[in-house]
Amino acid sequence: MFKKILVANRGEIALRVIRTCKEMGIKSVAVYSKADEESLHVKFADEAVCIGPAASSESYLKMSNIIAAAEITNADAIHPGYGFLSENAKFSRICEEHNIKFIGASPDMIDRMGDKANAKSTMIAAGVPCVPGSEGVIETFKDCIKVAKETGYPVMLKASAGGGGKGMRAVWKEEDLQDAWESARQESLAAFGNNDMYMEKLIEEPRHIEIQVVGDSRGKACHLSERDCSIQRRHQKLTEETPSPFMTDKLREDMGAAAVKAAEYIKYEGAGTVEFLVDKHRNFYFMEMNTRIQVEHPITEQVIDFDLIREQIMVAAGIPISGKNYLPNLHSIECRINAEDPYNGFRPSPGKITVLHAPGGHGIRLDTHVYAGYSIPPNYDSMIAKLITTAQTREEAINKMRRALDEFHIEGIKTTIPFHRQLMDHPDYIAGNYTTAFMDTWKMEEPVDEE
Repeated sequence: MFKKILVANRGEIALRVIRTCKEMGIKSVAVYSKADEESLHVKFADEAVCIGPAASSESYLKMSNIIAAAEITNADAIHPGYGFLSENAKFSRICEEHNIKFIGASPDMIDRMGDKANAKSTMIAAGVPCVPGSEGVIETFKDCIKVAKETGYPVMLKASAGGGGKGMRAVWKEEDLQDAWESARQESLAAFGNNDMYMEKLIEEPRHIEIQVVGDSRGKACHLSERDCSIQRRHQKLTEETPSPFMTDKLREDMGAAAVKAAEYIKYEGAGTVEFLVDKHRNFYFMEMNTRIQVEHPITEQVIDFDLIREQIMVAAGIPISGKNYLPNLHSIECRINAEDPYNGFRPSPGKITVLHAPGGHGIRLDTHVYAGYSIPPNYDSMIAKLITTAQTREEAINKMRRALDEFHIEGIKTTIPFHRQLMDHPDYIAGNYTTAFMDTWKMEEPVDEE
């Protein structure tokens, strides 16, 4: 087992990893930018190293600084969390070269699954259901027209190196194809330095449902059931739940088997998710694989009583998994609390938190790195907390979330707490009747002036 793990991340996920390290008797090293000096992950780690100024490019994305921090503290492993360098094949390879265990996917695995067109062709070969469309990267616009005709409109153009919704365009008719092709390629080039595009059939009324998997160094994989991530804004998840209200026992069994098949086909090592689009007829199609821990992993932990970070560390240390597939026996919901103004286009709201009262009680989990007096820097993702409720039934979990959101009091900045509170009262959400288009049609009620 590792003696010391450096956590190459910040905020709540860094604190989350540090907590499991402490429980396992493993020393932890926090790295931080100058903007994060007062963050809780810095305070609770056994050691902390400043790796640069506020800009991510000069700190959390600066591989040489992170490797140097690992070497001066004698860390024998690096946990990358999510985001930043967690799916960076080059960083995974550099860790190998320095005899530091990267607690995540191998460079080859990241290369294979990080490129979406390559991942899709790999999954077709594995026998996993995939969305009809191009078999790989589309070379020319002439080819683009041909694939669109063969696939049938509507289609979705996607950046091969994409993520976060960038380089994606829905096209409903041929007249709009060229504009979509050109604008998607420009956006992809600007965001990823790569303008390779591929195409898929646009799935109407889709749900975004992912399967959590874990694989070990012996090529064995298991799944830990599903998470429904369909409530999204601009392809960014806002809330997640498990089990999915759309799921049937048969669909769970089939999707779980497909996810395990995918993981074992590529000999996947570590924790990851196989993400699917599920249409209104409950046909499911492979979308992508995330070769890292996910933001929403706590809800899986809650419904099966399982520490996914601990499992990541164990697998990285060469310990085999049990091979058992897990099914949820409770219901859990996560609300991502962002420092954003939901009444003003979700505009970021960095600044100093003057008051913070955290909710508590049975079935409440709060993963956060902030506190009263903490200043949220403007340099990073705006998520400041994850509020998770767990109960015997979905109805009870929603009721618990309502109560917890009412208790969650933050002053000094704007947050998305009011958005989530309204969501918990929305009749379609309560009925489990939502798709990835939910946010396109729902308009929040304006706040009541209490003066």
